[in-house]
Amino acid sequence: MPQKFLYPSFKVLIVDDEEPFIRSLSIALERSAGINNITRCQDSREVMGLLAEGGFGLVLLDLNMPWVSGDVLLEKIIEEYPEVGVIIISGINQIEPAVRCMKLGAYDYFVKTNEEDRLVLGVNRAIQMVEMSKEHKEIRSRLLHDRLENPDAFESILTCDKAMRAIFQYLESVSKSAMPILITGESGVGKDLIAHTAHCLSGAEGPLVSINVAGLDDNVFSDTLFGHAPGAFTSAHEVRKGMIEQAAHGTLFLDEIGDLSVTSQVKLLRLIQNGEYYPLGSDRPKRMNARIVVATNQDLDRKQAKGEFRKDLYYRLCAHHVHIPPLRERKDDIALLLNHFLGEAAESLGKKRPTYPRELEVLLANYAFPGNIRELQAMVYDAVSTHKSKMLSLDAFKRKIGAMTLSPEPSEPSDTHEDESIFVTSKSLPSIHDVTDLLVGEAMKRADGNQSIASRLIGISQPALSKRLKKLKLNE
Repeated sequence: MPQKFLYPSFKVLIVDDEEPFIRSLSIALERSAGINNITRCQDSREVMGLLAEGGFGLVLLDLNMPWVSGDVLLEKIIEEYPEVGVIIISGINQIEPAVRCMKLGAYDYFVKTNEEDRLVLGVNRAIQMVEMSKEHKEIRSRLLHDRLENPDAFESILTCDKAMRAIFQYLESVSKSAMPILITGESGVGKDLIAHTAHCLSGAEGPLVSINVAGLDDNVFSDTLFGHAPGAFTSAHEVRKGMIEQAAHGTLFLDEIGDLSVTSQVKLLRLIQNGEYYPLGSDRPKRMNARIVVATNQDLDRKQAKGEFRKDLYYRLCAHHVHIPPLRERKDDIALLLNHFLGEAAESLGKKRPTYPRELEVLLANYAFPGNIRELQAMVYDAVSTHKSKMLSLDAFKRKIGAMTLSPEPSEPSDTHEDESIFVTSKSLPSIHDVTDLLVGEAMKRADGNQSIASRLIGISQPALSKRLKKLKLNE
């Protein structure tokens, strides 16, 4: 029998001497918010002993109880377990007790009334607060000690970059959270690998279900995510389980979220806010028991400014945000990935792994890689498929790179007036010969002394560069 999925990741302790109230509150929390990691306590004398066992993050505490009052327990909990949040739920509708409890350190104060929805929302807010506090503490600890608890989970991501290692530590810190993860980065950087790793780290018993939402109209998106009941539309003869249900107790990964239509964005927002959805043609809601991970290569800030992406949805999705740097900012990873793809390509094509000239690493290090890791992989596969000798030729890579100006960092188009101001404010201008000499020197430095690569960097022929270098030596 599969283990029951528990939410939140920490235990919630309900303390009240009235058993019917504990039972009704437990039912309301599970039905309305999916909160089922609950421990019940009717005897206030047992509270501190239960907390000593560990694993608790939130206490819902009655104020007026026999044996030990809620006031006394609140002070003890705040003093001994400051990381545990406390919400007071009292039958007393007076300002003085509420103010006193808040001053002592209670997170919130509610009166036992029929406002069940307000109470559930308050508990949900407290859970999110405790989760974020735990995650921030964990992040600080991991970054301080520079450690990974689960290095095996990152085996599929080849890197020796410090920024990537910081991302790994962050992922470990937020892995148990139920809040969404937003993964951003250019096309080809490996956002799907990060999503898969986040799922593995979560320890969820359910599957990872991936959907590329680019190009899905509103009806197809709804049917894909929510499923449908028989008779929902003309061709709906049977029940269809939506991807949310298929991802139960696992992870739902929505790729290319920046392409989602505004109408579909509203539906996704409601799903995340309420934690429930309606299959098409059904009037019975279902609860979502999956964590949501989304990814995009688009600038969501720019899309928000244009009114193409909802701000409220963005703030919901970026509870945890992972931005993957492009390959051009991870120079040390190029050689690592090159060697990996060479072995992978040789094995898949049934060839012996070729060696490559030293110049290849220099050539690739000076290329901007707009397609990132995916582009490098394609280059390597193409080169290995056509090579016939022991040494891999540079020609295949040069053809792929083509006539593009090689630059380690693509620059944004500059404003003409700004360019003009440089000359206006300069007291004197360098001669064309001085500028050329500086350019040649920088190109040779970036090309690690390789004239063939340096000539490509500045867009002249190798003989012309060689001639220029000879003149420089003569003038020294």
